Amino acid sequence: MEMDRSTVTLMDEAGHSLTCYVEVSVPIDQEEYALLNPVDYPVDVFSWVLNEDEDEIIQPIDDDELVKIFPTAQAVLAEQNLKLKRSALSLTVEGDLPDIDEEEILILEMEEGDSLTEQEEYQLLATFFEEEQEYSIYTPIDPVLFVVRLRDKMQPELLSPKEFQSLQPKLQPLLEERLKEDLD
Repeated sequence: MEMDRSTVTLMDEAGHSLTCYVEVSVPIDQEEYALLNPVDYPVDVFSWVLNEDEDEIIQPIDDDELVKIFPTAQAVLAEQNLKLKRSALSLTVEGDLPDIDEEEILILEMEEGDSLTEQEEYQLLATFFEEEQEYSIYTPIDPVLFVVRLRDKMQPELLSPKEFQSLQPKLQPLLEERLKEDLD
């Protein structure tokens, strides 16, 4: 049984929207902050290219390339009853994701700061070709969460990286405590 959760809509400068569940909210210094989880599933599109050593590597695509391949990506996902959408902050898919196939998980390692490596796992949704170039559409296995300030009438405002860094020492423990309370 799914419980009712409130939702808010994030907007970007291009007018795209992203509806999110409000996972938790906390007050800090007369402001309300919230942790949001998108209702639809965020996705990333990558291309496969050969590097100097003739090894096939994966790389994110830019906006111009996305415009070119978007209709094909939509059609490929529609075959799985998934609807690809241009949402604020991310591409998303609406629908029921297939079960995770352990053999189809992509693990990306990302450097953070001074050689600290973070790993992110992605589930393959589809692979397709456009003009002889191979593309793959993946969704992160872990939830994608956004921290926002809630303005009047629950209007979310995404925090800048600088704001997030300055608030993180206060905000993170409060959000973690509220999440733990909700799970208990």
